[in-house]
Amino acid sequence: MPESRYWLIFAALAAFFWLLYLLAPVITPFAAAAVLAYLGDPLVDRVEKITVIRWKISRSLAVALVFILIFLILLTVLLILVPLLAEQVRHLLHRVPQVSTWLADTAFPWLQAKLGLDVLAFSPEKLKESLGNYWQELSGAVLGVLGTVSAGGQAMLTWFMNLVLIPVVTFYLLRDWDSLIEGIRTLLPTRIEPCVSQIMREIDEVLGAFLRGQLLVMLALGVIYTSGLMIIGLDLAFIIGMGAGLLSIVPYLGTIVGVLAAVLAALFEFRDVIHPVLVLLVFAVGQSLEGMVLTPKLVGDKVGLHPVAVIFAVLAGGQLFGFLGILLALPVVSALNVLVRHAHDYYRSSSLFETEPPDDGNT
Repeated sequence: MPESRYWLIFAALAAFFWLLYLLAPVITPFAAAAVLAYLGDPLVDRVEKITVIRWKISRSLAVALVFILIFLILLTVLLILVPLLAEQVRHLLHRVPQVSTWLADTAFPWLQAKLGLDVLAFSPEKLKESLGNYWQELSGAVLGVLGTVSAGGQAMLTWFMNLVLIPVVTFYLLRDWDSLIEGIRTLLPTRIEPCVSQIMREIDEVLGAFLRGQLLVMLALGVIYTSGLMIIGLDLAFIIGMGAGLLSIVPYLGTIVGVLAAVLAALFEFRDVIHPVLVLLVFAVGQSLEGMVLTPKLVGDKVGLHPVAVIFAVLAGGQLFGFLGILLALPVVSALNVLVRHAHDYYRSSSLFETEPPDDGNT
């Protein structure tokens, strides 16, 4: 009987994941709304506790106030950052042919001379021609994709529906979030409810610390890198700085990509040594602040998510379920992290794990 029950559970899980795979496009906006509701619930709870002249703010009003705040922040970001980003992208597109020429005529010949490479095996003109052809093909491909997307009425309708659906679902999930969690808890059998509740609280601590804390760390690093690169006069400071900050969700990836891109941009733009050194100084200051201030204060020591696990979870989720898999990757890996820790503790305390050999009576 127990063996058949295990097979039934396995079949139910397999059917669930297969259904999730089939309905991924439909579930994606609801999953996005659930993530947004999870991130916004602590702020709504704080607003709900505010009392104005003996009048306590209701849950619906608290959600509405949070939505208005988020809308004003997004509107400010769009009005300030989008024009800056568009200008940086235009500048980057304008500089690409010049960068390819500089790489072919200056950078690679210099490396070739310093490293003692075979001059005959390297052709700057051929490299320049290859880079130019590649850039033309890439530009044509991007324009073709944009044209296809804009011409696809169904794709545009789906995008518009998601744009409307996600805020609406997020509002209702935020309004009823606490009651939904309590309803799920009351459905649990009384025998396992304390254990499951404890595990869910630990998952919430790990996931909340990682998502909310790491998002703040990413934004703070983006601001630090961008400000520092702007101070030294780098034209592409916003794209490189914010890109490095956003990529810092994977430890050291943002720093490596940002340093390489910023150093190359500084070498091309200023043609000296002092500006690449200043770039390294900017990223050194950012890394020092991240290690000593940002991560301890914003993330804490409750995360416990290994960088390799994060990378694998995001890539595997994207491969299996597309954007839905990327959304669910971190919650799933956070839950598995807590479950594996509990399983490890259970194994260490079970009879299968013996720290001492059994006493046979001969000693």
